[in-house]
Amino acid sequence: MKNLFSNIKGDAFGGITAGIVALPLALAFGVSSGLGPEAGLYGAIFISFFAALFGGTATQISGPTAPMTAVSMVIIAGIVAANDGSVEKALPAILTVFLLAGLIQIGLGFLGVGKYIRYIPYPVVSGFMTAIGVIILLTQILPSIGYYPKEDAAFVEQFKPQAEEVILENILKEEAGEGILVLENFKETIDRAHEITPEEILNESQTLAAKEASGTIGALKVLPRALKNMKWLELLLALGTILIIYGFKRITTAIPSTLVALVVMSGIAYGFNLGYVKISEIPGGIPVPRLEMFTNFNLGSITPYIFTALTLSLLGAIDSLLTSVVADNMTKTKHKPNKELIGQGIGNSIASIFGGIPGAGATIRTVVNINAGGKTKLSGMIAGVMLLVIMLALGPVASKIPAAVLAGILITVGIGVMDYKGLKAIPSLPKDIKFGPLKLSSEVLIMLVVLVLSTFWDLIYAVGIGLIIASLMFMKKIGDLTAERSDVKSLNEESWEDELDFPTNLKEEVFIKHLKGPLFFGSTSDFQALTEQIPKTAKTVILRLGRMQYMDQSGLYAMEDMLQELKKNDVEVLFVGLLKQPRYMMERIDIIPDFIPNEHIFKDFKTCLKWIKLNIKDTI
Repeated sequence: MKNLFSNIKGDAFGGITAGIVALPLALAFGVSSGLGPEAGLYGAIFISFFAALFGGTATQISGPTAPMTAVSMVIIAGIVAANDGSVEKALPAILTVFLLAGLIQIGLGFLGVGKYIRYIPYPVVSGFMTAIGVIILLTQILPSIGYYPKEDAAFVEQFKPQAEEVILENILKEEAGEGILVLENFKETIDRAHEITPEEILNESQTLAAKEASGTIGALKVLPRALKNMKWLELLLALGTILIIYGFKRITTAIPSTLVALVVMSGIAYGFNLGYVKISEIPGGIPVPRLEMFTNFNLGSITPYIFTALTLSLLGAIDSLLTSVVADNMTKTKHKPNKELIGQGIGNSIASIFGGIPGAGATIRTVVNINAGGKTKLSGMIAGVMLLVIMLALGPVASKIPAAVLAGILITVGIGVMDYKGLKAIPSLPKDIKFGPLKLSSEVLIMLVVLVLSTFWDLIYAVGIGLIIASLMFMKKIGDLTAERSDVKSLNEESWEDELDFPTNLKEEVFIKHLKGPLFFGSTSDFQALTEQIPKTAKTVILRLGRMQYMDQSGLYAMEDMLQELKKNDVEVLFVGLLKQPRYMMERIDIIPDFIPNEHIFKDFKTCLKWIKLNIKDTI
């Protein structure tokens, strides 16, 4: 904190510039999430300020990002659907999940998990990021052409029978909860059913229609219908936004092209009084805490989302720490990963209390901040304050922004967030797995699995499945490599230098085996075949263990099984060069001294050879 005011001018300019860049994205992410533009602004304000204040990366600018918004969108849609399609009813549970994700991030920081985030396999991250881009592109098609399922009367009409069923089911559930015996009070139930108004049926039908068109699959389902009902004005606004964003960058990068597109296209739409669809109203005044998330807390409503909250927190951690690495490279500094997680967690927790969507470190905004002169935490705090000032001063103006313009901005975000580096590498990656006649790279397989499952099924489970496949692939490769280098499979292996003068007349009675590399669950199957390699004439086996640095529990029991089999066949086993960790493991379950007495464990081969010459005789 002592250096907080050491670069006031540069931090002020960097923070103000980053805040301006963040404005259109915050609005777009808020609308995309389903909670409205104000949720994106609140998230950007509080996360930017508090993540900078408490975080471990001096120049980091935080706020809602594409990956965090995509996951949040899934959470919001699921909880809203479970609350009769009412965002207001679902909001306490939604914000509680976001709060939980922030608290988990703080916990991860205190537990020191930050330094382990880098071990997440690249193909999983690549597939996930590309999927985020595809999801954003597909879900923004409908608003970019001005199609909103709730406003399509013919489409909504199809859901009226289902809407009536849902309303009746809700009545029965309410009566069951009130302890009313439905069979005895069937007339009361019928009376309540007759009181259902057309407006209630219409509202429920609209909710069902919106649900049907939600997500990537829903967007693809209704796309043919949407194209027939396309509004050309909305499409032109979206296309104009996209063209300005990409075109203005070629003129200059001093002014953010996203902001230019937002101002120009909104100015045209409003100035010419075009009949466009506006974003929802942005509330004026200082943001206030949403205390209903505490007063109406219901553990049952968020229990199914605890794993989702954990995933959201981990995603935020990955997103933030990747940006921290970018900042380090640009500023030649070193961030503190665990402190950064604590800062991000505090920012997300406070944002959730005020109704903001969660976020993370934002790469583009951080780069803009550094290039504009930001060097300390003050720049991120100023960016948050800048957004608050803009919201208070220009909230009514921002409410006039066309929804299609934000859809156009999000389309460019979706295109930009995809991992083109990973996609370009697909043809050149080694094809190391087979599916019948088809050869494929394991990295490509993982990336495609995560990409497809994230896009069309579930972001959370897709990442989990990707991690499992990546772990299994890694274990197989390491197991194969260990088995290959350990010479377990090789019977006619080359003698080591200290074995060259081994008595020729004892080579039939003594079998020497070299083990190189760890003995763990990935290599036990080959090790278990060792007893089959031992010649029938051999009555003594020497295991050279000086290069077996590690043994896990699976390897331990594989060793025990092999020694039992050899003992049953009256074969004596000698250990040479046994290292500390494997010895400790074998002493724990009494392999030493029950199977291998201490006098059969030798420090080096020279000592073992003396024992052999004294105790083994030529019987052939």
